[in-house]
Amino acid sequence: MPDVKSRPVRASRTVLSDLMSPPDANIRGTVFGGKILAMVDKAAAVSATRHAKAPCVTIAMERVEFLVPIQVGDWVLVEAQVNFVGRSSMEIGVEVYAENLERGDRRHTNSCLVTMVALDKKGRPAPVPALTLETPDEKTRHAAALLRREARRKR
Repeated sequence: MPDVKSRPVRASRTVLSDLMSPPDANIRGTVFGGKILAMVDKAAAVSATRHAKAPCVTIAMERVEFLVPIQVGDWVLVEAQVNFVGRSSMEIGVEVYAENLERGDRRHTNSCLVTMVALDKKGRPAPVPALTLETPDEKTRHAAALLRREARRKR
């Protein structure tokens, strides 16, 4: 693939989904947080790889907030997109929704920010393309990510 200087956020958008079944849950029928975090990590990795066009690894997960429980029988959708890029790192915003297929209602169950780093063929951090911001929402997410990055640098 030719070297690209910038890619739009839309090129990184990823949606993963799965039906939650008894092995995914505890004895009360509530889905394990680890199951959801694995889906979050996978969606973030796909999103980052789509942007970088290179293998990517997870460096950090932050702001994991489980707002409501997910039950056995729920259809879980995990939506991810690149919010911000540095030299080799990317912040991926991930939103998780659970849909009760019988009632047809969809609930926002949790959000997470995942930092991914692109790797070269030798496993070292590799530069990634810049991020083209096209919508007001993308610009807002980018500005918030920039503030978080600066706050992390100060710590």
